[in-house]
Amino acid sequence: MFIHIGADYVVRSRDVVIILDSELDKLSEVNQGFLKKAKKEGRMVEMEKEECKSYIITRTQVYCSPISSLTLKRRASFVSRLERRCK
Repeated sequence: MFIHIGADYVVRSRDVVIILDSELDKLSEVNQGFLKKAKKEGRMVEMEKEECKSYIITRTQVYCSPISSLTLKRRASFVSRLERRCK
């Protein structure tokens, strides 16, 4: 299944490693370093004209989403419940 993360972007739910609130990067040097490295390596996908409210970290990319981490968590939870029912 897929999770809509904002703009025209969707990611496979099984590829999502973690969803971080964008405010966390201001608190943690580790998070800041990780995000800077991802951007430098070209693995950061920034959605144009949108404020970044959360980061969706997948196995290969880091997405800056205009959707709050709480909303994305709810979407991921919904997708997870659907996947269990379909099995």
